[in-house]
Amino acid sequence: MPVEQLSRVRKSILPQVGDDWSHIASRELPDLSEKDAIASLQSWNLHVYMRAAARMGTGSNNILPSDVIFVEPPLAHG
Repeated sequence: MPVEQLSRVRKSILPQVGDDWSHIASRELPDLSEKDAIASLQSWNLHVYMRAAARMGTGSNNILPSDVIFVEPPLAHG
């Protein structure tokens, strides 16, 4: 396949041990307010956020080092 036909991959990270939404937001989206950065991350990562919401109140960090966290919105198909 020619390089021109390869699609761009959405930017993502693997969290560091102990990361939460706030840590990831400040590291990956420093130009946004903390509130907006966290909201964006959660909306782009419902696969993690909804699992975390189901476990609220357990006192544990619900982001795992093995979670793929998208740090940009879904790419437009063009």
